[in-house]
Amino acid sequence: MIIIKRVTEFSELEGIKKLQEENLKKNLPDDEAETEGFVTAEYTIEFLQTLHEAGPSIIAIEDDQIVGYALVAAKSIRNQHELLSDLFDCIDKITYRGSILKNARYVVVGQLCVAKNYRGLGLVHQMYQHFKKSLSGEYDCCITDVAENNPRSLKVHLKTGFQVIARFGYAGSNWDIVLWDWKSELEINK
Repeated sequence: MIIIKRVTEFSELEGIKKLQEENLKKNLPDDEAETEGFVTAEYTIEFLQTLHEAGPSIIAIEDDQIVGYALVAAKSIRNQHELLSDLFDCIDKITYRGSILKNARYVVVGQLCVAKNYRGLGLVHQMYQHFKKSLSGEYDCCITDVAENNPRSLKVHLKTGFQVIARFGYAGSNWDIVLWDWKSELEINK
């Protein structure tokens, strides 16, 4: 049985690191990266610990094995990893619904990944629902970026409720910046 929860143990961070390594674009054949998706940023176990201390991430776990994760990246860690720093800098320049996002209460998905044998089971949706349930009291929206050459990832983000709010080039690639507006969903569902 797959359980969706927040990280509580160091061994879970090690499981995230292992799954990340397996899905780094640089470690995949080009055709597999194109059809299955990939992750770009490589995080050390120390950096994963820093992320966890700022806000425990969401994981999908089965039989003590991490089969999916959605990393929580709070603004407090923005300058501790080059790619995330670039993303936060891009986000802070975007205007959404008439306000600059720099002043918004937002959280970033620092990375999302599902193990190959668990794709298509709805784990992204389940992890994002847990992400929202766990964090929507602190934040009004959730933001991340999707590499332009990763259409599978963009499709799943749009299906979850994210919308493309900007496109930027940084870190040597082009990216869609996507936002999931939790505050508007609450207002609509009142």
